[in-house]
Amino acid sequence: MDHFTYYNPTKVEFGVGKESLIGQHLAEARVKKVLLCYGSDRIKRDGLFDVVTKSLAEKNIQFVLCGGIVSNPVISKVREAISLARLHQVDAILSVGGGSVLDSAKAIAAGVPYAGDVWDLFIGKASIDSALPVFDILTLAATGSEMNSGAVITNEDTKEKFAIQSPLTFPKVSIVNPALMKTVSRDYLVYSAADIIAHAIEGYFTAVDQPRFHSRLVEAIINTVIENTEILLVNPDNYAARAEFAWASTQALNGLIYSGTAGYSYPNHMIEHALSALFNVPHGAGLSVVIPAWMKWYQDRNPLQFERFAQNIFGLKTAEQGIAALENWFNKIGTPTRLAQLGITEAHLPATIDIVLTNAKWFGLADIYTKDVATTILKNAL
Repeated sequence: MDHFTYYNPTKVEFGVGKESLIGQHLAEARVKKVLLCYGSDRIKRDGLFDVVTKSLAEKNIQFVLCGGIVSNPVISKVREAISLARLHQVDAILSVGGGSVLDSAKAIAAGVPYAGDVWDLFIGKASIDSALPVFDILTLAATGSEMNSGAVITNEDTKEKFAIQSPLTFPKVSIVNPALMKTVSRDYLVYSAADIIAHAIEGYFTAVDQPRFHSRLVEAIINTVIENTEILLVNPDNYAARAEFAWASTQALNGLIYSGTAGYSYPNHMIEHALSALFNVPHGAGLSVVIPAWMKWYQDRNPLQFERFAQNIFGLKTAEQGIAALENWFNKIGTPTRLAQLGITEAHLPATIDIVLTNAKWFGLADIYTKDVATTILKNAL
């Protein structure tokens, strides 16, 4: 096991009705005015908006609305929200929604005190030296953003999908009520499953030093996701399954399974970011296409771990059987496994590969993911 420092300052409030506590948590942090960020009007139709605003009113906390944040959040919206936050001199950012809203909230929080363009923080032109506090109420389990400091945003002009990360962008309090997730569509449930699995396997397969304890944690997360996805597809109102799915999602990317792991990378995310940046496909749907294609190319680099995956996830023997089983499971639950299902054809590959190569430089993987390698992986997904 490699040396590590594990730091996670986020307080998680987990359970039914916890969203009504948001005013209390903001008041304890001496927040007087928040920028309330959200995506669609679903939070208003479902009654969540009323619960949240009532909780804020009870503590005399003012709010400024910033709605319309989309899946695969974009830098133009972040810039718009930063201007709004500055105009109204808010003290904090409150995200009510899924990972896209929360990632946007983190970027807004970092961008408000920064004198330049917020995209500078994503391309390494400037560092995050301060940020407004971030709070969130989660309505979709997928990204793990509720308990990490990362935020991924797409620049629509450059077709770059990059991330920021800083100790200053950890949420102060994350409220996770699985009951709020029961209206998530079938499509986004299965896309979320693929996203969680992607977070778990990146280090599991690529790490130079992967402790057995961490492999067991990863396998527990993946088995939990598989089991509870199947339950939820039959019974979306099953709270117990929602709860296990949500907590597995949080654990997949809160730093725990990567503490003590060394020499790992995020190639599946690197490749998928090209798909969602260019074609605006749902992130999880892009990942379910990329993962089997990447696994087929990568398996010979870590054969024992791929065999372990086959055995401990699917009860099979060989790496090839494990890869096929995961791809078959993606097909079974209805998340895409082929580029054509995303409307991406072989004619789109040259432009896609160009973005993958740009991403490889940003991820520090340009030596491994050359044009030939990127072509091979993407052709595996045709």
